[in-house]
Amino acid sequence: MKAAVLREVNTPLLIEEVSVSKPKSHEVLIRTAACGVCHSDLHYIEGKYAGPMPMILGHESAGVVEQVGAEVTYVKPGDHVITCLSVFCGHCEYCTTGRPFSCENPEVDRSEGEESRLSDNGAHINQWFSLGSFAEQMLVHEHALVKIRKDMPLDRAALIGCGVTTGFGAVINTADIEVGSTVAVIGCGGVGLSCINGAAIAGAGRIIAVDIKGSKLNLAKHFGATDVVNAAECDPVEAVKELTGGGVEYSFEALGMKTTSEQAFRMLRTSGMATIIGMVPEGETLEIPADDLLSDKVLRGSNMGSNAFRRDMPRYVDFYLNGKLKLDDMISRRIKLDQINEAFDEMKGGEIARSVIVFDH
Repeated sequence: MKAAVLREVNTPLLIEEVSVSKPKSHEVLIRTAACGVCHSDLHYIEGKYAGPMPMILGHESAGVVEQVGAEVTYVKPGDHVITCLSVFCGHCEYCTTGRPFSCENPEVDRSEGEESRLSDNGAHINQWFSLGSFAEQMLVHEHALVKIRKDMPLDRAALIGCGVTTGFGAVINTADIEVGSTVAVIGCGGVGLSCINGAAIAGAGRIIAVDIKGSKLNLAKHFGATDVVNAAECDPVEAVKELTGGGVEYSFEALGMKTTSEQAFRMLRTSGMATIIGMVPEGETLEIPADDLLSDKVLRGSNMGSNAFRRDMPRYVDFYLNGKLKLDDMISRRIKLDQINEAFDEMKGGEIARSVIVFDH
């Protein structure tokens, strides 16, 4: 199969022929239909997060089951599925206490000494978070996917695999906002727009979108923002406080930057909660005013929207098909696999919401 392989940080991905093993026990071979190009992948390309090389990145994907290994009963060939990097073992402490998104059990990968799932002339190739979606096929553990209805378009279903689940989930699972609450979302890419859309569906009374690109702020209004703040033209913290008379009850940072994460905390009202969704680069530290903690303010993280993805993702599919989840407008471009480096260059420009790779089969 063809795949985009990262062999060194700060170098373009290489389109290569990669060999795929046959599915073993509890494994599923998927024909990739579509994969979103996510900022998390760019962090690994730029070396802001470390990963084993060579590696196939990509995780926001959907496809069709081609083969299943022994003991797989959840899916069968022909089923449509969405992948999720919150692959779970099902029996560790996190899984059995309702936090499968925090599962760290290595049983979802093949053991050392076993044949590699993916290889190049016999040399092992790593899968990003046990997925590796920048490829024509994916060989994954059965606990890395969720079965969905077949009337869901797979290019839009792919977005649910990360951006939607991360942003929407942070609102309804992690922060669990109340109806009528005030919300600010910093960053209006795929994750931020999903945050805004989720807050609107959850009944937030006021949703303030913050970005430095006018085009993204216009898009945010379509997704449910009641107010917008262009951070290139003003201090976003002061602007949000002025709009709300003192700050928001909930803020969400969807960029993964130190400055904006600190801003998310500073724009809170008393007893507010700031949820950091973006991947702040490894080694960075956040600084917050200590006396704000005496005002009952909370700074917290969110891993993949605190999801239970086999529960959440089918619901998001239903939301889309019922006209509530605005996935059509989130896709800025549909591209081929060999355009992937262009997509990352465009991402750095900050103008697009999401590029989606659509595979020809």
